[in-house]
Formats: sequence, structure tokens, C-alpha cells
Amino acid sequence: MSPPRPFRAGLLLLLTLAGALTAYAYKAGGDAFTKRLETILRAEPRALAEESGRLGYARKVKVEEVRGSWLLVSERRIRGWVFAGNLSDTKPADPKGTDGLGLAASKTTATAAARPLTAAAATYAETHDLLLAGEDLNWLLEQCAQLTPADLDAFLQEHRKGEYQE
Repeated sequence: MSPPRPFRAGLLLLLTLAGALTAYAYKAGGDAFTKRLETILRAEPRALAEESGRLGYARKVKVEEVRGSWLLVSERRIRGWVFAGNLSDTKPADPKGTDGLGLAASKTTATAAARPLTAAAATYAETHDLLLAGEDLNWLLEQCAQLTPADLDAFLQEHRKGEYQE
């Protein structure tokens, strides 16, 4: 395999650092709000733990317990652990217009997904040296396929990222 191009190395670094979020000061008994379109709750306070539920955007949750950067939260019958970086202490604004469509990937129609596939997009890709993006994505997927959950957990612990931040 050829050495990664700078773009590939930068993309891999960006994905690695994406999990490094600042811990928030939540307290048991307090409230928080989901800030992702779809927030996944876990059965245990670990990134790779089994999913115990999902909550939509801007949902108010009750903080039941705090363990470092992980919070045990509940909303009605849904209960589970969530990384603090996925929550906000204030209710996020409702998205308006096309800037914040609020569509989960699973609910995106073929028509909406195809909109970027226009002649203008092809011209943009050509003028910005993006024609090899497919190759870059395939390379990235190959690299990710080689990682195991144990590798990810060891990396996060060693570099004090994600749930292992202090």
C-alpha cells in the first residue's frame, strides 16, 4: 500500500480527534438537553457499549448520575448513559430553513441525496482537486476496517480522549 497522501493523513487525524470534547459540569438531579439530531444512549458508560435507546434533537433529559464525562440520563421510559459532549445545559435552538434540515440519514429521500450531483458540483470537484475523493474514502474505510473496538479503547485511554478525559 502506498503511503497516505497529506489529505488522507489529515482526514484520519481529524476523525481521531473528533471524540476529544470538553467535559461539562452536570450534576445528578439536574436537567440537560440533547444537541444531536439523534442521541444514542448506552447500557454502560463506554463508547462501545450496547445501545439502550435513542433520543431526538433538543429533548430534555434528567441527569441521574455522573461518572466522569458520562451521564446516566432518562426521559420518560428511555434511560441510558451518554457522553457529556452530546448534551447541552441549555435547549438548542430549533433549526430553521435549509440550513438545519433536521433529517436523519435514514429518512433522507433519494431526491434530497441526489441534489449535490449536479454539473456545478462536478465542476467544483474538478477545480478543487477533489476528483480522487472516492479513492480517499475507500482508503479511509480500509483503515477503519482494520481497527478493533479494543484498539479504539486502548487509543482513547492512552491519549486521554473521549470518556477517559479528566
